[in-house]
Amino acid sequence: MILPCIDGDVPFPDVSRALIEPDGLLCFGGDLSIDRLQQAYRLGIFPWYSAGEPLLWWSPRERMVLKPELLHISRSLRKAIQQQQPQYHLNRDFNRVITQCAQVPRKDQGTWIHPEMIEAYCALFAADQAFCLEVELDGQLAGGIYGVKTETIWCGESMFSSLTNGSKMAMVGLCQLLLDNGLPLLDCQLHNPHLQSMGAHLISREAFAQFLP
Repeated sequence: MILPCIDGDVPFPDVSRALIEPDGLLCFGGDLSIDRLQQAYRLGIFPWYSAGEPLLWWSPRERMVLKPELLHISRSLRKAIQQQQPQYHLNRDFNRVITQCAQVPRKDQGTWIHPEMIEAYCALFAADQAFCLEVELDGQLAGGIYGVKTETIWCGESMFSSLTNGSKMAMVGLCQLLLDNGLPLLDCQLHNPHLQSMGAHLISREAFAQFLP
């Protein structure tokens, strides 16, 4: 099958046309402009490609999601939160968070948070369409997460830990934020054992579409 190209003003193809192998690869081309990214996330599509590759867009058959009320907090994590009393900062320093995430080694995913992606998502943040959350322990940055906002769900892109439990505490803070704002779902995109241990699970592309704007 030849992948559709979305250069210029060509719209995204229907997600049902995504490949089975590699799972979810939908099309290539286009750009990472604010308008294009907004359109993509509202359709359940996200960019994922390594530096030097064509811009690739994905919509996998199964989507990793987390309902904030079903977040699993282990006994050890709950104890650490009670003892360390983490402080959370929303939208304080997006560039620092995404840059920290870019430095996390990912053997299975490559270096997909490259300078072009960082620039694009910083622009999306400036347009109030992205978010970041930082965790501090005793005044020291412990971890964080960033992602994209839509009217109905938030989409987690990546997270990091610089201290033990930093990313897990970031997930706890983010899920509480979603609950406080009446948002039913955190989109985690692809299967991740770490997120699965915290309550994330897979749903079909069709089920996921019911949560989109």
